[in-house]
Amino acid sequence: MMPVEILEGAATMLEVRSVPNLLGTPVSYAYAVKAGPWIFLTGHEAFDFEGGIPEEVAGPAGFPLFGRPRSRREGDFILQRMRRILREFGSDLGNGVRLDQYYPSPAAVDPYHLARHDEFGDYIPPSTSVVMERCFATDVNISTSLIAVMPGYEIHKIHPAGVGSAPSSGFVPAVICDEFVFVAGQMAHNAGQGLDPRAHVPDHSAWAGSEIRKQTEFLILNKLMPALEAAGSSLEQSLKAQVYLAHVDDVPDFVDVWNQHYANIPCAVTVVPTKSFATVGGIIEINLLALTNTATRQKQVIAAEIPGMAAYGPCVRVGEFLLPSGLMPIGHDGNVVGKTVSPGFAALSHAGYTQAAAVYDYAEALCRIAGTSMGNMLRAQYFVSDLTAFPGIVMAWSAKLGAQPHPFVCIQTPPAVPAPGMQLIADFWISVLS
Repeated sequence: MMPVEILEGAATMLEVRSVPNLLGTPVSYAYAVKAGPWIFLTGHEAFDFEGGIPEEVAGPAGFPLFGRPRSRREGDFILQRMRRILREFGSDLGNGVRLDQYYPSPAAVDPYHLARHDEFGDYIPPSTSVVMERCFATDVNISTSLIAVMPGYEIHKIHPAGVGSAPSSGFVPAVICDEFVFVAGQMAHNAGQGLDPRAHVPDHSAWAGSEIRKQTEFLILNKLMPALEAAGSSLEQSLKAQVYLAHVDDVPDFVDVWNQHYANIPCAVTVVPTKSFATVGGIIEINLLALTNTATRQKQVIAAEIPGMAAYGPCVRVGEFLLPSGLMPIGHDGNVVGKTVSPGFAALSHAGYTQAAAVYDYAEALCRIAGTSMGNMLRAQYFVSDLTAFPGIVMAWSAKLGAQPHPFVCIQTPPAVPAPGMQLIADFWISVLS
């Protein structure tokens, strides 16, 4: 039986399920965090928290190809464990509102989808799936994170015209729950039909716009806006977006088009380098969190003394959540923190430590203004160009928060990054419940 800590704090209103020593290390991993009615399961991969990859996932040692495909076994393991955890809280997979999946190869997706259909049944929450360099564990093919809600909070399923999912995926494009709108990852395609011609530079044209500008514009106008409107929301109610890009050189053009629509709309945004997507020719995918137009919650921009180049967008507080834009370790001098020292001390995970420490300082500054703290972390998504940065991230976490369990997912992106020497982009969800 794996060791499990159940931590409840009246001051923070968080209930944390964690293992104090992940795989025998000093890393305390928070595999589930509950804040009010919301339950965050973050960074789940197909390994046992104490013993590593079990035989039910790896297959029989003498005949590993016996039985279901490896990625199907991984999907079964992950989702069945998620169901057990949710039931401990009194919830279940049918109460999910958002799924995030990362794979090192597209070959893992279809077997995982079979597991997902079996476990979720008729309702699969809004989902984002992208291909990255690798997951946290070397020999796994799937990393899954889930946000769910407690029973009693109705989930309204939205199927906007032109905003669907392929039958093999089967997820609901958007849901409304407790005034929040969760929009699945959207691409500039027609589901099951490939890239939309309106989002593509004609093959016969040497210049007729750029692919990233066309796809970004199409996504905003033909995917995000219709999804929000069908949910009784609007672009103005946007709270937080995650943007996955195939080419980091496209970041300036993406930001330019994004700001044409969002210049006067406070919306946190995280930009993540990505290996590939479901649709051939697709180079961008965006998921979105928003409020309904009738919401009683109000969003507030939180500003702190952090470098202007450390994020592509604002930090937004709304109701029980603090939602920073993706934080990057850019110092006040415009350079990646530690860039002159870190290359010579990879053995110390120097880059991981110094860059995470800087990002945590920025996050803590935002938390202070918002009246909360990093101790109320619900989800920490680390997108790293090299997983050797993770020991340094853990050191920085321990220096900031001691032995507090860490609700993390760590995914390796392609090596090209927005700034020279950058190893880390961090995306946080933080509770402001008190």
